[in-house]
Amino acid sequence: MLQFLQNFCFGNYILSVAVLSWLAAQVLKTIINYLLSGKFDAERLWGAGGMPSAHSAFVCSTFLAVANSEGPRSPAFALSFILAAIVMYDAMGVRRETGEQAKLLNKFFFDMEENAFNGDFKKLKEKVGHTPIEVLSGALLGILIAMLIPAP
Repeated sequence: MLQFLQNFCFGNYILSVAVLSWLAAQVLKTIINYLLSGKFDAERLWGAGGMPSAHSAFVCSTFLAVANSEGPRSPAFALSFILAAIVMYDAMGVRRETGEQAKLLNKFFFDMEENAFNGDFKKLKEKVGHTPIEVLSGALLGILIAMLIPAP
C-alpha cells in the first residue's frame, strides 16, 4: 500500500505520509459515524467535520514527516508547523462557528410554518468544523502515522 501511495505521490515521502494520514482519518471518520448513527454515509469519506479531523491529521503528519526528512531546524519544518497551527486553529474557530450558524439557520428556515422563501433556501452544510477533541485526535493520528513510516 505504501509503495503504491509513494508512486501515486510522485515518490515524495512527505506527500505520501500526509495523504496516507488524510485517508486513514477519513476512513476512521466514516466508521465512527456509522457506529454512532447506525447508517453508512459515503459523504464522510471525503467530507469535512467529524471525528477525527482529517485536516489535523494531514498537517500534523506533514510537519512530522518534514522533521523526519529535513530536520526540525529546517525552514520547511518551521513553515509546516506554522501551517499546522493555523489549520487546527481555524478548524476549531471559524469553521466550527460556521457549522453552528448553519445549524441555527437551517432550523430557522426549515422549521418555519410558512416558508417565506418558497423552497429557494438550500439547506446549509452543518459539519464543517471540529471540536477540540476531534482536532486533537486527528493531530495524534497524523503524528502516529508519520512516526510509523520512516523517512527514506
